[in-house]
Amino acid sequence: MSQDIAVAPRIHISLEHQRLTLIGRDGGVEIEYPVSTGLNGPGERDGSGCTPRGEHFIRALIGADQPLRTVFRGRRPTGEIYSPELAQQHPGRDWILSRILWLCGRESGKNRGPGVDTFRRFIYIHGTPDTEPMGVPLSHGCVRMRNDDVVDLFGRVQAGIAVFID
Repeated sequence: MSQDIAVAPRIHISLEHQRLTLIGRDGGVEIEYPVSTGLNGPGERDGSGCTPRGEHFIRALIGADQPLRTVFRGRRPTGEIYSPELAQQHPGRDWILSRILWLCGRESGKNRGPGVDTFRRFIYIHGTPDTEPMGVPLSHGCVRMRNDDVVDLFGRVQAGIAVFID
């Protein structure tokens, strides 16, 4: 008699398809979301503006119980709520909104350690203005999501969950 083996939930981010997939304990797809990754493509180097590949995990979840479209600077809420009027006051600002899932690399020399460290590069999964397109690489290296989607994902995961980016 075989036993079902529970698999830890995990996240897969496809750079090619610009999709984030949450895979449940049963190994099946729990939910998928469109995303926007690095405009400069894949890459691990500090200062590259690229989205790092490989094995990661969520090191920290930031923003629980904050209102939708809360603005973050330095991983702290600013007290602002994003609006088109606020955007006009701060043109060119890279908006980090609603929730932050801070990633940490697992692969020494690839996405962890000097010159390539995902955590020290401040690579997040985070909300972005809903006017920004999804399915198109436009970020500065992070994984951008719609605000409702990042809040939904945030409620489904916990720190330590595996994240694979390819």
